[in-house]
Amino acid sequence: MDSIFFLVLRRMRVPLIVLIVIYGVSILGLTLVPGITPEGHRAPPLSFFHAFYFISYTATTIGFGEIPTAFSDGQRLWVAICIYLTVVGWSYSILTLLALLQDRLFQKTLIASRFARRVRRMRSPFYLVCGCGETGSLIFKSLDRLGRSFVVIERDEQRVQELDLEDFKTDAPTLAADASLPSNLLRAGLAHPSCLGVLAVTDNEEANLAVTVAANLLNPAIPVIARARSPLIATNMRAFGTSHVIDPFDRFAEYLSLAVAAPERYHLIEILTGLPGSPLPEEHRPPGGHWIVCGYGRFGKAIVHHLAPTGIDLTVIDPESHGPEELVTVKGLGTESATLVAAGIARAMGIVAGSDNDVNNLAIAVTAKQLNEDLFVVVRQNQSASGVLFEKFEADFTMVQSRIVAQECIAILTTPLLAGFLGQVRKADEAWCRDLSRRLESVSGGAVPLVWGITLNPTEGLAVYHRLQHGKETSLGTLLRDNADRQNRLPAVVLMVRRQAREIALPEDDFALQPEDQILLASRSLARRSFELNCRNAKALHYVCTGQEQPSGWLWQRLFPEP
Repeated sequence: MDSIFFLVLRRMRVPLIVLIVIYGVSILGLTLVPGITPEGHRAPPLSFFHAFYFISYTATTIGFGEIPTAFSDGQRLWVAICIYLTVVGWSYSILTLLALLQDRLFQKTLIASRFARRVRRMRSPFYLVCGCGETGSLIFKSLDRLGRSFVVIERDEQRVQELDLEDFKTDAPTLAADASLPSNLLRAGLAHPSCLGVLAVTDNEEANLAVTVAANLLNPAIPVIARARSPLIATNMRAFGTSHVIDPFDRFAEYLSLAVAAPERYHLIEILTGLPGSPLPEEHRPPGGHWIVCGYGRFGKAIVHHLAPTGIDLTVIDPESHGPEELVTVKGLGTESATLVAAGIARAMGIVAGSDNDVNNLAIAVTAKQLNEDLFVVVRQNQSASGVLFEKFEADFTMVQSRIVAQECIAILTTPLLAGFLGQVRKADEAWCRDLSRRLESVSGGAVPLVWGITLNPTEGLAVYHRLQHGKETSLGTLLRDNADRQNRLPAVVLMVRRQAREIALPEDDFALQPEDQILLASRSLARRSFELNCRNAKALHYVCTGQEQPSGWLWQRLFPEP
């Protein structure tokens, strides 16, 4: 607000000085020009008070009359001059003010001030998201679907305007500004008590690094999640204490190698980290044998790094022949049949079209399919606008980096317990993963389930917390009963219980709970509401524990007291 006030004063300084001078000269003149009496005799000039009063209404309304008596000809001549002077002065001031209102700097300052005011008044917890690209848009939609508030900073003003057109349930404050500047981050609520975390997902890695540095220095208590494709940038982010650094290329390559070596484990991870409400992911079973990797940039290097240890025989196609020395490298793009034939397309079991050009990737995939119909095709999609083309081609595996980053960000932010459980999943065998995937599919209704957590404390589970504090044993299976009919079980899977530093994966229904236990579950939103009601509402908890409905009114409590 101070910056707006001083900006207005600076721009309006000359017009205000002009008006003050005109008013002063006009008033002074009226105090010097003699008047005339009704009898035609010479009268003294106006007093300063009468002159000030007369000029005040004459300058803006062209007057209501001559006071306190009729003016002399000299006074009327001076008033005529004053009228023209004040009209010019006011016209100059108004035009300057209109130009100021249309000035882009003033408009940006006004918008930034209004944005900062909205953020300061926020009382509900929110996430600060830096970047409004494809990744940011997916994150916004997921957070909005989950009922979470968020604040957005994006350098591109057009993207901010497009975001304002989205049909979100929450009215998210947005600011078109450079997120790498600490002042903008503070204006967006970085140090706000209700800020739950920061997501640095801009298109500029240097900006993401600047955001992580500022967040870790100005508010080290909140988690920071950042996207980085460069190993050097990722290392610098971790050095400043960034909670999670996501490299979409490395993460996809890891998932692809996992799908080759342990398809059931990969399928389970896909279900657990998918965007809630989206269709369940299809099972991917990439074959072993000979594979061709087209493009040896950052993505291609990550693919080779993760696929080579699985025992797959790799051949690299690169325009500059920059493949690794230990592998066969063919020079070319991969869009030509001759290049693919030279790379051994006839005996290949899979191909990765991983250039930074969507048209080239589709051309590689189509040409490869024509030469080998049984080929397992993995394509990299760089732009969301190309989504229709990739859906039409129907590749076996499509890498969309914005989706990978968004899924992991949502999973980490909304369910902090999930990271620990995924660590146990990566150590599990295929049979264990397959059984858990089937259980999750049975309760999800054909969509990716909502993975969420609850802590048995006074804030999140007051009723069950009090019950446990009074020494009344409560099992996990009790809380999984339907509070509408306790004979029915809620369609939910308890993934893990964290008790202090101990993590228990897939606990049984007879698992005895303790205060401050953290429970990780997967279910649909309706089952979540029922489970949370069992934990928070004393009457619902009493019913699922005893099968008896607790009297709620004063009269019923007197007639049917609780034994």
